[in-house]
Amino acid sequence: MEHISNLLKEQTAVYKDRTVFKFKNKTTQKYDSINWNELFELTNQVSRSLLNLGLLPQDKIGILSNNKPEWVISDLGIMGIRAVVVPFYATASKNEIKYIIDETEMKLLFAGNQEQIEKAIWLLDNCDSLQYVVVFEGSVPDDKRFIVWEDFLNLSKQENLTEQLEKIQNELKEDDLATIIYTSGTTGEPKGVMLGHDNFFSAFRINQERLQISDQDTSLCFLPLSHVFERTWTLFLLHCGAINVFLENPREVIDELPQVKPTLMCTVPRFFEKTYEGIQQEAQNWPSFKQNIFNWSIKIGHACIEYLKDAKPIPPRLKIKHKLADKLVLGKLRSIFGGNIKMMPCAGAAIDSALLRFFHATGTFINYGYGATETTATVSCFKSDIYNFDYCGSIMPETEVKVSDKNELLVKGKTVFKGYYNKPEATAEVLKDGWYHTGDEGYIVDNEYLVMTDRLKDLIKTSGGKYVSPQKIELLVGHDKYIEQIVVIGDNRKFITALIVPSFNQLEPHFTKLGLSIDNKEAIINHVEIKHIIKERIDQAQAELTPYEKIITFILLSEPFSIDNKALTNTLKIRRKFVKTQYKTEIDAMYSSF
Repeated sequence: MEHISNLLKEQTAVYKDRTVFKFKNKTTQKYDSINWNELFELTNQVSRSLLNLGLLPQDKIGILSNNKPEWVISDLGIMGIRAVVVPFYATASKNEIKYIIDETEMKLLFAGNQEQIEKAIWLLDNCDSLQYVVVFEGSVPDDKRFIVWEDFLNLSKQENLTEQLEKIQNELKEDDLATIIYTSGTTGEPKGVMLGHDNFFSAFRINQERLQISDQDTSLCFLPLSHVFERTWTLFLLHCGAINVFLENPREVIDELPQVKPTLMCTVPRFFEKTYEGIQQEAQNWPSFKQNIFNWSIKIGHACIEYLKDAKPIPPRLKIKHKLADKLVLGKLRSIFGGNIKMMPCAGAAIDSALLRFFHATGTFINYGYGATETTATVSCFKSDIYNFDYCGSIMPETEVKVSDKNELLVKGKTVFKGYYNKPEATAEVLKDGWYHTGDEGYIVDNEYLVMTDRLKDLIKTSGGKYVSPQKIELLVGHDKYIEQIVVIGDNRKFITALIVPSFNQLEPHFTKLGLSIDNKEAIINHVEIKHIIKERIDQAQAELTPYEKIITFILLSEPFSIDNKALTNTLKIRRKFVKTQYKTEIDAMYSSF
């Protein structure tokens, strides 16, 4: 039977003492490992301990933690008693968590560290259903409702728990509800996406057919496990018998990649944007001869990928040049990612095709795709042999996609979710005759390639009645080296404007000449010369846009959009409504000046 509890049991019988997880020991700063037998035992201890505390099948149990083995061990242990996992982003606010706990009537919460323990203290006193908090690490208050991880595992030793667990697991069903993953709620209150074990196994099957991951692969887990992308990928790695390495602090990813040397790693476009900026900034400081070698090598890489993307052999002369380019530059660029990467799945937002081409030119295969929480992640992604940089990959096997008369992407297949928890009306709005209405605008090329152009709700309609895609403009203008972040404004307005966070590092030679210091960012963003530089770059970037699409004016901001200031979701997407409210004064000023 296809159930994640059975998957773990079957894989353990095959791999036994082979490593399945790695994690950094905070004392030694070296990587320790967990093998399949240990994982299986720990998972069963979690299951038995939950039973000891009175948890039952279909109870909702939360996990609030950064990435670590305990996260997945708890995840598997919860599903082992046919209970339902409700993950939280480690940075979620108390009120965001409370809403979900109350709606799901959650009884137990796993908490990862001291910061999350502090939230849990408040939650226990303010959520009627919450009875226990199990703590992975940190100091707990003198309160019986808090249980440290080691003590929690010891609860599994009580007699008769093994028999009780076996009875529950004899009743496993393929369509058991496995998890409720709450969306970030950028357009209203969060909705809990219900996914079953059958959804996950359908995702495993189509991803294995497309990607061919093996038990020889190693993946670095740095995106939040609370998100459907990394969560499904982590379970998929168990299905493939691969090794997963957990990184608790995602900010350390570039430092850890050369240590871990993974063959795989889930990513988001922002990761490559920042990496590219770092490469370009360093290259600017090189002598001209070194820059010329760099540019020549990248040019050779670009020439090669034009053959590779169509599964054509590289001509012998070009192959010789590529060998030299690889030795001089391309191999060194791949070493940034550890040197062993064979593929990096990437999704979550739009990515500039020029950025895709650049990294492919270095020999780094970014497997760009499209998906949603409601589709158990992947709807489309690149094939390994034939792909197109201008599209979101090829539609996955066993997955149907069509376009409505309003250009909305509709998805049908066994990975499509079961509905929103406790929200039948919201479910009925998006699930019609088995088709999931994504809310994304797009189209299909050659009955294979999927293109997502924008969120339908994000489309701007100017007061002149013209529809404008903010994502299109943000990708076009935001690719400029002097622009760190950009949010396009213009809904029900006379024309298009933008809020821009400049790249202070790239602008440093300019503001230094003006006698300004990077410590005084307010002076930098208000200086007429800096504004003029940005204006010129914007005008160049949008030269080919229609007049009504062009940014007429803009405001520079000193503080970047981030998760901490609530401008970004936990998956690094712009909270457009929040940004428009937060910067209402600045936005109104742009329009009043014209």
